[in-house]
Amino acid sequence: MAKKVTGSLKLQVPAGAATPSPPIGPALGQRGLNIMEFCKSFNAQTQEMEKGMPIPTIITIFSDKSFTFKTKTPPATYLIKKAVNLKSGSKTPGRESAGSITQKQLREIAEMKMADLNANDIDQAAKIIAGSARAMGLTVEG
Repeated sequence: MAKKVTGSLKLQVPAGAATPSPPIGPALGQRGLNIMEFCKSFNAQTQEMEKGMPIPTIITIFSDKSFTFKTKTPPATYLIKKAVNLKSGSKTPGRESAGSITQKQLREIAEMKMADLNANDIDQAAKIIAGSARAMGLTVEG
């Protein structure tokens, strides 16, 4: 018989650096889950990734206090900032430019995020990423 799902939890956890400290510890602890078990399995699953990269994680909680988790790709804004070496986006997007991004960079990010985007092909995915870049105050070249 399948286990009964009692809830789910969405967290952004740094890759390879999950620790029982906030925000992970309190979020899992108040639901009665084994915090160290999550930290060890998450760090093992994300050890190949760049350390500290924020990874959106969905944790499914079952009635017997067990859990499963699924990781997604890093946020588009993180990947955009990394691609163009930005510290942060523009304070006033639309008026002030924070830099520029090329179509090639947009396609690379779109290919990486394709599984998590609601798009049928790479061209549509690149348009979604371009919209995120514009919202950060970047100009899209080409």
